[in-house]
Amino acid sequence: MPRTKRLFDLALTLLAAPLWLPLLAAGTLAVLVSSGWPPFYVSTRRVYRPQAIRLMKFRAMVKNADRIANRKTIPVTNQRFLNIPRDSSLYTPVGRWLERFFLTELPQILHVLAGQMTIVGNRPLPESVIDELRTRHPDVEDRFAVRSGLMGPVQLVGREVLADDARLKLEITYCRLCAESYSIQLDLALLMHTALVLIRALPQRSADEVEALMRRYARGGLRVIVKEVREAKVWNRAG
Repeated sequence: MPRTKRLFDLALTLLAAPLWLPLLAAGTLAVLVSSGWPPFYVSTRRVYRPQAIRLMKFRAMVKNADRIANRKTIPVTNQRFLNIPRDSSLYTPVGRWLERFFLTELPQILHVLAGQMTIVGNRPLPESVIDELRTRHPDVEDRFAVRSGLMGPVQLVGREVLADDARLKLEITYCRLCAESYSIQLDLALLMHTALVLIRALPQRSADEVEALMRRYARGGLRVIVKEVREAKVWNRAG
């Protein structure tokens, strides 16, 4: 991982601690009260090249949900990525709320602090999903050229609406832009736009729009962000 990206992760994580620490505590308590022990779900996920780690997130589903819904128990249709819809009965009421506000993965910020993940990057995947993707997409390994993150370009579109090839194209494009010349501005832009989508100040984008956005910010850097904010383009689009 580029040194600049690591420094960006540490600085942003520490500066935002007054925000995420209370949310982490509140989320843990909410899961414990509503669903009991354990509050976290831990599983092995690939995060960088061949490296896999034991990764945790809030337990948003019923206990043993991973035995009911996984890449071996759910037949492959159009998608090899495993996307369980938010209205699935496997989600608990609190879990559905955590998913709605992108909080399920909040405990993974501890992996960011440990240097195992990054803030902005492609989501970690289990090996069973990677194996399925590889049968149709031999370039799937390219999405692991940068450490996995809490959020990435896919969240601006919505993983449930993306075909596998479109999702992989976005994820690989992000990795290649980072490899060519990492830009803090690129990560800042993705974070800014994700926050605007979350509060519904912006609609979710198409895959082509997100790819164009990434290329624009990677090329234009901070000047593009300042210009868009000054001209209120993001708010005009929202209206």
